[in-house]
Amino acid sequence: MKDKPVRDICERTFRFAARIVKLCQTLDETRGVNRTLANQLLRAGTSIGANVEEAQGGQSRADFLSKYAIARKEARETQYWLRLLVETQILPKEKLADLMDESDQILAILTTIIKKTKEK
Repeated sequence: MKDKPVRDICERTFRFAARIVKLCQTLDETRGVNRTLANQLLRAGTSIGANVEEAQGGQSRADFLSKYAIARKEARETQYWLRLLVETQILPKEKLADLMDESDQILAILTTIIKKTKEK
């Protein structure tokens, strides 16, 4: 299961996690709600890539699918926190537009990988 597209998603989710870390460092500079939201976003946003990486060493197809399902769940949660940051006007939509777009694309890729793996 270590074909090129899978490796690409590993790298892509790693780069996404790095961007989330940088965003959360900025949010964490302010006490209160920003810090709380940063912690939630940091946990979910970095967990996507961690689960994708862990899936690469999956002991079975079921294990692989389980890790990808968790990654997809974390991607959805990450989208929630990004949307909340915009809706509460903590950050302008323009500042998060690229991250939100990337999270949409990652979610779509994860969903496709899960579907195609189940079909095999």
